[in-house]
Amino acid sequence: MDLRGRIGAGLKEAMREKDATRLSTLRLINAAIKDQDIAARGDGRPDGVDDAAVLAILGKMVKQRHESARAYEEGGRLELAEKERAEITIIEDYLPRQLDDDEVAAAVDAAITETGASGLRDMGRVMAALKAKYTGQMDFGAVGPMVKARLA
Repeated sequence: MDLRGRIGAGLKEAMREKDATRLSTLRLINAAIKDQDIAARGDGRPDGVDDAAVLAILGKMVKQRHESARAYEEGGRLELAEKERAEITIIEDYLPRQLDDDEVAAAVDAAITETGASGLRDMGRVMAALKAKYTGQMDFGAVGPMVKARLA
């Protein structure tokens, strides 16, 4: 089953089980995907966004919730921070397993070898290769400096 199908099935299951937190989070995910579908149709892609774009949307949502949870904790709003963490857990159910540090390092090395990168000018090609293969499996904000250090 594709990612959209899994999210739709999860939405139906949350409705049956009357799980309000899961239901609201999955509705937010669907709204974000539909928003990107509309934008894609405006760009001439009638089918909307693909699974890689959906994974990117989910990754962005997780990152936003981590930032919100941190801000709520700093503000002393622990109940809101917990709500954000609960949403993170639900969203992560639909993301592929995150790569550990060793796997990320190996993927970066493989991408550098694959693209034939030799200097910082080639960083964009390496990052594009990583995004094509590992969308949703690694934090590209953290990977960027690693690639830069290897190419310098």
